[in-house]
Amino acid sequence: MEIPGLPQLPPGGILVGVGIDLIEVERIRSVIERQGERFIDRVFTGEERAYCATMKFPHKHYAARFAAKEAVSKCFGTGIGAELGWRSVSVYHGERHQPLVRFDERGSALLRAAGATAVHLSLAHTEALAVAVAVLVRQPAAEARDGD
Repeated sequence: MEIPGLPQLPPGGILVGVGIDLIEVERIRSVIERQGERFIDRVFTGEERAYCATMKFPHKHYAARFAAKEAVSKCFGTGIGAELGWRSVSVYHGERHQPLVRFDERGSALLRAAGATAVHLSLAHTEALAVAVAVLVRQPAAEARDGD
């Protein structure tokens, strides 16, 4: 059964990679307190900073996005570094407020190199912890051609 607006895996879709990350919210709050904008500018994109700045407790939302970047990097098997930078991954929200991922050129290149066509992301946080799960999927070549 298809539910409108929910992400759908293509029939016969292939799981390319899975990543998960869990971080203590206090750790991110503490780094923001110590380093301030220097840390935020180095790790988060403009759209992430704009979103988090509107929240009552922005450090919780920064922590979830930090975990998302780590989870996505684990999908690729690269970690954060030369191949995928902190700001290569940007988390934003879709029309149903679902978390979505936008890549810079390096991230897009990794997505293509992995043969993936989409990233599915799930985020959660409590007062103490933030978690993210990311899944890379690939639509089968025959189906990709049908959509052309």
